[in-house]
Amino acid sequence: MARYRRSRQRELWAVVAILLVALLRWWSGGGSQSRNRFDDPALGPGVYEVDRVVDGDTLDLRQPHCRIRLQGVDTPETVKPDWPVEPWGPEASAFTKEFVDEARGRVRVEINGETRDKYGRHLAFIWNGERMLNEELVRKGLARATLQYDFGIRKKDLLRDAERKAKKEHLGIWSK
Repeated sequence: MARYRRSRQRELWAVVAILLVALLRWWSGGGSQSRNRFDDPALGPGVYEVDRVVDGDTLDLRQPHCRIRLQGVDTPETVKPDWPVEPWGPEASAFTKEFVDEARGRVRVEINGETRDKYGRHLAFIWNGERMLNEELVRKGLARATLQYDFGIRKKDLLRDAERKAKKEHLGIWSK
């Protein structure tokens, strides 16, 4: 009889351990109701409808439902949790909204270099006709060029030149 009890006790501990592992996975975001940051569909080049502008350098697409972070640029923060709204952040967000509005909510997505950032967001260059949002934000002084990441040299040259011009003209973030 003692053997039977020990065997049942081991089974009980095994069940408890499995439940704890499942609970920890669910609690840390691995549950079936929550999405892993890399679970959303791959994003290829093409024309997509924008669901909303999150801030100056981040957009949500309607279909496939995913988040895009503009490649090669960094705008001042406006929605980062526990972070103050930074100078020129609201202007960058407004510019991005205006750009999307002028495109009637449909933008062309170009993938060049890395496809995701460390948060799982898709990295892309966003176009309306011949206008590139990434470059225009930098050219207006509403974003910094972030050239240390993996994307094409031509795009880096465009962003570098746009930033140089904005600095020279003391535009936006370079006005102080």
